Amino acid sequence: MIDDGHAVHYSAVKRGTPVLSSEGVEVGKVDEVLDNYREHIFDGIVLETNRGDLRFVDAPEVARTAERAVTLSITAGQVSELPPPERAAPSFRPNRATSRLGRLFGGGWRRG
Repeated sequence: MIDDGHAVHYSAVKRGTPVLSSEGVEVGKVDEVLDNYREHIFDGIVLETNRGDLRFVDAPEVARTAERAVTLSITAGQVSELPPPERAAPSFRPNRATSRLGRLFGGGWRRG
């Protein structure tokens, strides 16, 4: 049994946290935790494999998030078959620090 610490909310998982397969084999490290912030739904993680590749792990394949490790419900062999993450187009939102007039004429937007 691996001592991965206490269970934590997915939003508390830090970049670089080890990721373990269902057999307890370290398959990589957390690169990014994906969350649908508007709906407060865990979407999955982007995993950097031991070879340096990025893979997307969907939320149902994450069995446990803990202080010192993330445990998956899939095997190390299945991890190697995961797809790379899709990078979304950048989003923009209004910069509330600018005036309405500035936003009206196309200014006052920032990358979000």
